[in-house]
Amino acid sequence: MATRTALARHLIAACLALGVNAAAQAGGMIFCDRPAKVTATAQDHVLRFSAVVKEELDRSGATAAVVSRAGLDLARFGLRYSHAGLALKSNPNSPWSVRQLYYACDEARPRIFDQGMAGFVLGAEQPTEGHLSLVMLPQEKGDALQAAALDAQTPLALLAGEYSANAYAYSTRYQNCNQWLVELIASAWGAATSKREEAQRWLREHDYEAEPVNVGAALVLAAHFVPLVHVLDHPDEDLSARTMRVSLPDSIEHFVQREAPQARRVELCYNTSHIVIRRGWQPLGAGCEAQPGDEVIGFD
Repeated sequence: MATRTALARHLIAACLALGVNAAAQAGGMIFCDRPAKVTATAQDHVLRFSAVVKEELDRSGATAAVVSRAGLDLARFGLRYSHAGLALKSNPNSPWSVRQLYYACDEARPRIFDQGMAGFVLGAEQPTEGHLSLVMLPQEKGDALQAAALDAQTPLALLAGEYSANAYAYSTRYQNCNQWLVELIASAWGAATSKREEAQRWLREHDYEAEPVNVGAALVLAAHFVPLVHVLDHPDEDLSARTMRVSLPDSIEHFVQREAPQARRVELCYNTSHIVIRRGWQPLGAGCEAQPGDEVIGFD
C-alpha cells in the first residue's frame, strides 16, 4: 500500500482538479498560508493582465460575470479550470472584485471573501503564466445575480459550515467554492431561497450536471484520513467506480450558457511574452498560443 506521504502528494494534485481554491489548496496541510514567490517582472505581468481583464469586463456592459481561474497543469484530468467566483461591477471592495468562497486556514472554516482581480489571478500556482475565463451575463440575469451576491443574508445563508474540496454536488453535508457559486446562481435565478436544499432541488429541476471526474483509487482511500477531502457525502456507486461528481467551472459555464443564451464568453491567457484574448465559446488550446481571430498584446 502507498505510504501516507505518497497519498497526500497525490491528493494535493487531485484536490486542485476537484475545484479547491487557492487558500484551500493549502488549508489543513503543511503548505497552509505559505506565501508565493513572485518576481517583480511576474508581478508586473499579472497587474497588466488584470488590467486587460477589467477592460474586457467594462467593455462588456455587464454587471456580473462568472470568472474561472486555472491553477496547476490539470491536463491529466482533462481539466483546465479549478476555481470559480463572481466578478461584480458594484463590489464594495472595488469594481470587478471577485466574491467567492475560500477556506480560512487560521479558523479552519469556509468564508465568503472579496478579492481584487490581481489577487485572484495571483491565486494560480504559477505566477509566470495563467488562464482566465469570463462569462459575462445579460443584464437581467446579471443584475439578479449581483443583487443576490451583495445581499446581506443570502451569500452567508448558502454557506455550509463544513468545507470539502471534493464536495458532492447533490448533498448539503459539505461544500466547496464552485458549489457555493452554483447554489447562489440558483437562488438568484429562480429558486428564490437561501436554503441549500431548495437551491439544489432547483438545479436538479433545471438539469444542472456535475460531470463525473475520474479520481482513481488513491484519492478514494486517502479521503478517509486527509483534511479537506471527504467521501461520506458521495454515493457508494460513484466511489466504487472511482469517480466523484463535483461542481467545476466547466459545468457552471455550460449551465449558465444554457440558462442565459445571451451570455458572452472571453478567455484570456498570459505567459512571459504576451497576452492572448479570445472572444467566444471556442476554448483556447494548450499553452498560450494565438490562433486567427485572437487578439495578442505583447509585454514590451
